[in-house]
Parts: sequence; structure tokens; C-alpha cells
Amino acid sequence: MIEDLLQSNPGWANFGIFFLLGAVLLLVVLGFVTYGILAERKVMGYMQLRHGPNQVGGRWGLLQTVADVLKLLLKEDIIPKLADRPLFILAPVIAFAPSFMVLATIPFTDKFQFADIGIGLLYYIAVSGLTTIGVVAGGWASNNKYALLGGMRAAAQMISYEIPLVMSVLGIILLSGSLNLNDIVEAQKHGWYILLQPVAFIIFMIASVAELNRTPFDLPEAENELVAGYHVEYSGFRWAFFMLAEYVYLFAMSALITVIFLGGWLPPLSILGFIPGAVWFSLKFTLVLFIYIWFRVAFPRFRADKLMEFGWKVLLPIALANIFLTALIKTLFFS
Repeated sequence: MIEDLLQSNPGWANFGIFFLLGAVLLLVVLGFVTYGILAERKVMGYMQLRHGPNQVGGRWGLLQTVADVLKLLLKEDIIPKLADRPLFILAPVIAFAPSFMVLATIPFTDKFQFADIGIGLLYYIAVSGLTTIGVVAGGWASNNKYALLGGMRAAAQMISYEIPLVMSVLGIILLSGSLNLNDIVEAQKHGWYILLQPVAFIIFMIASVAELNRTPFDLPEAENELVAGYHVEYSGFRWAFFMLAEYVYLFAMSALITVIFLGGWLPPLSILGFIPGAVWFSLKFTLVLFIYIWFRVAFPRFRADKLMEFGWKVLLPIALANIFLTALIKTLFFS
């Protein structure tokens, strides 16, 4: 009966397939978040000459993050009496949903991608910006001055660093002639853009750390200033939603950098083409992820005014200069 229904309604069949694939991707991402946090703790432990998690789940602490997740799910869900209850409840969902939506356009291999749209890069940038609304809404709805300050910091920081981040990829768009992520990967067959656009790569990496609210740009949740920032009043699984959004974006941003600067699934040398593209993508993705963890360990938190000055007075002028230089080089040598 189900087969007859699918044959008579191919649209429903396609919907079912995409729904199942989406569920599988969600499970993969949740697995990444679980063990990405564990890997971050272990790497930070080794870099700081101390032990990471090593009690729950054997010597490597393989079940430590699982235990933390179970603890969060079992904690009491507290909503402040004077909070804006509907918005307080909705804010974590608004923050998380875009982080999963952006994964739809990222090509993990030449055969595995959910939506091959012509403006995939623009889609990523536009949709990821919606998370700011959830962060600000959560800070305002909490009816807490520290949460509101954290939300305002998050909005100012994300808007400020979104501009150099977008400016840095304009050079990539000029060279590839497309906003399609598959086309950008194919354009790197003869040279990755990290070699052709090293300045853009550095700007993008720095701005992406600020977009992810990670150290040294974690001003929206600076513990020594704002207790916990925009999510100070959240507990249990609602707080976990904010953290989940942060680590899903870490997954998505690492994948995006792999695609637009490191050639995606393409091998570094053509003679290594016999190795599956998924392997190359995973290796590059892991390298980018390690860099993000290294940043968190190696650098102290920026002061708020220095953070804003660095974005507007340093990154933005360099990004603009890189665009003009890229356009000039393309006009002189590639036209």
C-alpha cells in the first residue's frame, strides 16, 4: 500500500527521502557536537598541560559529554517570573534553527548535498544572520540587565564582523564568477583559494571566530563581566539549545571554509585523486576545527572597545583593499 502511494505521488516519495536524509544529517551533527566538545576539552587539556575528561567512559572520557547532555535534559526548566514568557521560550529555537538550515547548501562531496542552489554562499550568510535575532530576543526577554547587555553586545559584534566577513569572500566570487558553492569548489581544481586569496582567508577566519562568539571574541557571554551574558537566565535544555547552536555553527563554518578556501573534496594533487573526496573533506574540516580550538586556548579575551575598533579600523579597510587588488589582478591577467 505504501509503495503504491509513493508511485502515485512521487512528490511525497522525494519528500520522504529528503526528510530521512535530513534526520540522518541531524544525527550526524548531534554526534559531532557531542564528540566535538569532548575533542575540544581534550585538546585544551593537552595544550594547557593538564588532563581533560578521563573519568566517565573510561580513560578517554568518551561518555563525559553524553553525561553532561543527560544532566542538562534532567535539570529543572526555570522561567523568571518577570520574563516575557512567549519570547523567552521561543528565543533558543530562533537561535538554533538557522544553524541547521545553513547546512542544506554545503556540498560535502560532489554527490552529497541537499540543495544545490545558485546563491548558496549568499544563502548561508543571509540565514546565519537570523541567529542574532534569537540571541537579542533571549537577552531582552530575560528581564535581566546582564542578559540585555550580552544581547546588545552580540548584535553589535555580529553586525560589525559580518561586514568584513562578507567583504573577504567577494574576492572569491570575483575569481570564481559564481555564488554557487559547487562552482567555487570546481574553480579550485588548479589552485585552492587559500593560496590565491591568503589575505581573504585570514580575514574570514578572524571574522568567523567573532561570528561564532568564541574566544577571544566571546564578549556577549563574558563571565567576568556579564555572569553568562544573554543566556544567564536560561537553564536545562533551553540553555543547551544556545550551546547547540554555537557548536552546529562551528560545524557549518568549518565546512564552509573547507569549501571556499581549501577546495572542498578536491585532493591537493591530482595523483591523489584515487582517495575518496569524503576523506579529503574530512581531513581539511578537522584541520579547520583544530585551528578554532587552538584559538580558544592561545588567545585572551579582547576588550569590548578594542574588539569593535579591530573590526572597523583594521579588518574592514584590509578587506576593501583586497577586493580592489583582486579586481585589478583579474582585469590585468585573467580578462
